[in-house]
Amino acid sequence: MGRGKVLSFGEILLRICPDLSLDWVSSGHLPFYIGGAELNVATALSRWQVPSSYVSAMPKNAITDDIANHLVRKGIELSSMNWSGDRLGIYYLPKGKDVKHAGVVYDRSGSSFSQLKRGDINWDAVFEGADWFHFSAICPAINQEIADICLDAVKIAKSKGIFVSLDLNYRAKLWKYGKKPLDVMPDIASYCDLIMGNIWAAQQMLGTGLADIFQEVKADYPKELLLEQAKQTSEEIIRRHPQCRFVANTFRFDYKETGIKYFTSLYLQDGLLVSNEYLSEKIVDKVGSGDCFMAGLIYGFYQQHDASYTLEFATAAAYDKLFIPSDATTSSVADIEQRIKNNE
Repeated sequence: MGRGKVLSFGEILLRICPDLSLDWVSSGHLPFYIGGAELNVATALSRWQVPSSYVSAMPKNAITDDIANHLVRKGIELSSMNWSGDRLGIYYLPKGKDVKHAGVVYDRSGSSFSQLKRGDINWDAVFEGADWFHFSAICPAINQEIADICLDAVKIAKSKGIFVSLDLNYRAKLWKYGKKPLDVMPDIASYCDLIMGNIWAAQQMLGTGLADIFQEVKADYPKELLLEQAKQTSEEIIRRHPQCRFVANTFRFDYKETGIKYFTSLYLQDGLLVSNEYLSEKIVDKVGSGDCFMAGLIYGFYQQHDASYTLEFATAAAYDKLFIPSDATTSSVADIEQRIKNNE
């Protein structure tokens, strides 16, 4: 792999976080963060000194100018931004009491990104100087046009010899345009070199097999059975999609009332690598942890580290993100390497 930029594609979102344990309506206090799955990856990579570029769509106004300037100050290159449409995508993610009952509330319909059309992005120009292209399954979930844009992008990327990574983020509330993930994602996945997700997302989106024992997502499965399923899922993905060279699976389970148990795996030609396990009784913010894992994989491979280091770095980065109250990590490479040492 060369030393060109990593290009990420996705929707810039405003995450608004009402605290349900307070009278947030009366107080007028509404914390927010700038994020989006792919933007979180781009932000982490820039923080880790990897040349990071981002393509998305936003309306042109004073608010989005400030957002763009904020991202540029973080070192993210935005020269391919599509300035169009009328609104920025928003979602609400409550915190505090009764969060499990509240759930995520999307306000993304009609956003600039969702209004993109094939031909709005000149991929030949956008890929100039890129060695890596990253996106997630959130994009094809939005509508058929965005799904077609993603398929165009991966086809052009592969014709140029660009490495392609895909995060199998599954958002049930977004798949509302008459297609199921299985109708869309396998064709796109066929052009990807690295596919990351978990055993449940792979079944939902790529149709891989899943043992009867794993029909529910819960924390008390024997680890050896989870890893055997990860190996089988990874082998099936590569068998169905021969372009794919690496499959990563994350396992994040609730631990006690407010904590996390976390470990991951990476399947490659030599077999299944398994990360160290991380355990905490209390965390700060789950949002963006998976994105940070994806960014860690990209960082490791981009810097030509071996697969074992890459997996450990990505896992530690994802765990570290659980203690940072924002969408993207603010930790340095040294911070994450220290996290690895502290867990040994």
